[in-house]
Amino acid sequence: MLDLDNAVATLRGGGVAACPTEGVWGLACIASNEAAVQRVIDLKARDTGKGLILIGDSRAQVTPLLAPLEPAWCSRMDHAWPGPVTFVIPAAMGISPLLTGGRRTLAVRVSAHPLLLALTRTLGEPVVSTSANLSGEKPLKTAAAIRRVFGDRIDGVVEGELGGRRKPSDIIDVRTGRQLR
Repeated sequence: MLDLDNAVATLRGGGVAACPTEGVWGLACIASNEAAVQRVIDLKARDTGKGLILIGDSRAQVTPLLAPLEPAWCSRMDHAWPGPVTFVIPAAMGISPLLTGGRRTLAVRVSAHPLLLALTRTLGEPVVSTSANLSGEKPLKTAAAIRRVFGDRIDGVVEGELGGRRKPSDIIDVRTGRQLR
């Protein structure tokens, strides 16, 4: 089990760790580390066309990854964040297709989970957070299940508890307000 300091060191070193989120365990890495992002995709056997969710500590932390934001979008985000709502938002030019799934949008969230907030605040940059599971399988809900499925193929499991939701975050298109998940 990794405490916050060891989790930060692991991610800064290019590692992948399992972290509790609001509803399910997630696999996390620093979003700007292409090799770590590819490793997450490989661990999950995930289709690269699906893209990944990024979590930041604030709207300000994720804004550099996004196209210019319209006031109505900012209002939607500020109303829902921090919280278990992921927004699909037009991405800035040059964002890795591993993150966007090759689309012109990026899925981002500012979590209310205290551990994720502390992690992203300490790192000073967003992290990938995708459900800890093999692609097509149900998200894992315990540290023991994470160890059973991923074993030593990940660099650690961050100490902490799930946030009490029974499902992954809602996903909303920021442009239309339409719920996608």
